[in-house]
Amino acid sequence: MLSWGTTMFLPPVFREERQDVMHELIVAHPFATIVASSTGCLTADHVPLVLKTGSGNGDLQGHIAVANPLFRETEEPFEVLTIFQGPQTYVTPSWYASKQEHGKVVPTWNYVVVHVRGKLRFTRETAWLLQHLHDLTHQQESHRAEPWAVTDAPSDFIQRQLRGLVGFEITIEDMQGTWKVSQNKALKDWAGVKAGLEKDTSPDAVKIAQLVEERARR
Repeated sequence: MLSWGTTMFLPPVFREERQDVMHELIVAHPFATIVASSTGCLTADHVPLVLKTGSGNGDLQGHIAVANPLFRETEEPFEVLTIFQGPQTYVTPSWYASKQEHGKVVPTWNYVVVHVRGKLRFTRETAWLLQHLHDLTHQQESHRAEPWAVTDAPSDFIQRQLRGLVGFEITIEDMQGTWKVSQNKALKDWAGVKAGLEKDTSPDAVKIAQLVEERARR
């Protein structure tokens, strides 16, 4: 049995411990990386997940192909590390006011990430899988003008697809969040980062600029 402890370097200034905030990131960025060592070596699978709340830290539900070694070569339940990556962007030293004063500055990276540790269990129950696919599809389609639904496809076709899938649920035991958005910078350098990011048109830079301002107010 692995002893996970802290799954990432986490300076206190960047630590996020509020469950609702970490849940929000998981919902906003559901495409996750699941890291396991249950097959005898480290594996990483990239899958969209659905967060289920209501008790404890919540649960994560997903599915993989039946042929995946994670299912074929493991005994459940087993521990996994699931990583949710939020917005991220490069920060140039040119944005720091202190660059003009003494030049003792270097580049960095601002980012938001949540690590989830928990035990994974598989299921091949048809009803569970079908409900999961409905939930996952609704999660991704509900905002569209003409959302697609599982019921839009022929029932026999969906049933054939289900035979190639195995569902799983991860019971969340621990969550660790990092919101590294220039909280450790002096006010003049913080302001320079915010101004620089606001001039960038990329979606991640825009979002990080918002977080830089929000976190400075905490």
